[in-house]
Order: sequence, then C-alpha cells, then structure tokens
Amino acid sequence: MTRSSPFIIIAIDGGAASGKSSTARALSERFHLMHVDTGSYYRALTAALLQAGVAPGETTSVERALACLHLGSRLQERRAAITINDQTLTDDEIRSPVVNQAVSHFSALPQVRAALLDYQRDQARVAAAHGFRGLVMEGRDIGSVIFPDADLRFFLHADPAERARRRASEGRIDQVAERDRLDSSRATSPLTCPPGAIDIDSTHLSLDEVIEQIAARVAPLLPSVS
Repeated sequence: MTRSSPFIIIAIDGGAASGKSSTARALSERFHLMHVDTGSYYRALTAALLQAGVAPGETTSVERALACLHLGSRLQERRAAITINDQTLTDDEIRSPVVNQAVSHFSALPQVRAALLDYQRDQARVAAAHGFRGLVMEGRDIGSVIFPDADLRFFLHADPAERARRRASEGRIDQVAERDRLDSSRATSPLTCPPGAIDIDSTHLSLDEVIEQIAARVAPLLPSVS
C-alpha cells in the first residue's frame, strides 16, 4: 500500500450524540483526512438485513443474508460511504425509526461485526489510495478493536439527558440511553473507553471546544497541514 507521508489514523469512539460525527467531519476538512462513520455502516447493514426480511434472532438467516451482500466503498467528497451490492442507501433509509430500533440488536451479533471487521480496516488503504493525509474513523469499537494501534484514540461521552436534548434539537428520535446500554453490554466488541484513549466529557463543551481539543493533538502529527 502506497501512503502519503505522514499518514495518520485517528479513532474516535463514543455513544450516540456525544459529538463524534461532527468532530470527525471537522477534522477531516481541516487536515485532509478521509472520514469514516462506521455507525452508518452498521445502519446500512441493518437496513439491508431488514429489507431481506431477517430478524436479529434468526442467526442462520442472518448468516445466509450476509453471504449475499457485497460491500464496497464510494467517496462522497471526504466521506467514505459504504455500498451494498453496488447501491448506496440514503440517510433517510439508514436513520429511519425502524433502523434506529434494530441497529443495536444487529450490531451485537458476532456475525455482523465479523462481516464488517476487515472492511473497516481496509478503509486505511482506500484513504491512502485517494491521496488523503490520513483517516479519521468514528464508531464504538475503533480504538479498542478496529485500530487499537491508531496514532490517536479518543473517547467522547456526555450526560444522557444532554445527548437526548441534542438529538431532539436535530429533530431526530433516538433512544440514546437504551442504545448505549445495549452496545455497552454486548459480548462482542462492547462500547467502552479503551485503555490509553483520551477521554473527553463533552456535556458542557461546545462543539468548537471539542474540535479544538482534538485538533491540538492532531496538528503536531501533520505539521504541514493548516
């Protein structure tokens, strides 16, 4: 794999509405990094499995359906979107109420996580191949499982009430506390702050303050990027 020099990988983990996506997008723009929202990957896979008529408890059917799904990547400016059988699902499709209710249940399945493991790691190759200075990947197990040796690992968290308020202000209904409970208690790759990661409580911080805290850590690794 040919990489730009330097090439860095940044992992940002945290629960729903903790600020991961907005922070990752801002870092991507500022430092010319490819942005990967792995939550959208699990949502897209959930939507595809639901469209196939599969329920999370039907393990054999899940495995059979997963075997029929071909995963690819499509760049949308700096963001790497997942394609399933050469199709890209819309935000409305992957963030519908039915997907919101099912995504944590499908994400808890070892078969589903295994289906995305190598695909997620391969996004570093995709980023390098497209000339990015690095990769900023957000999710719930990036610093612990996908890229435990990332150059920088962050874990964002905030009070559940504040996160629910943020979702409501976006006009979205999302049971953040329940999703966190499910994701934190799953046996495979649970949501957790990995040892050595930089823990940031965003409850009383503005988005700009979170971005600047992280950007200050990134800048020394990419000194030629302003």
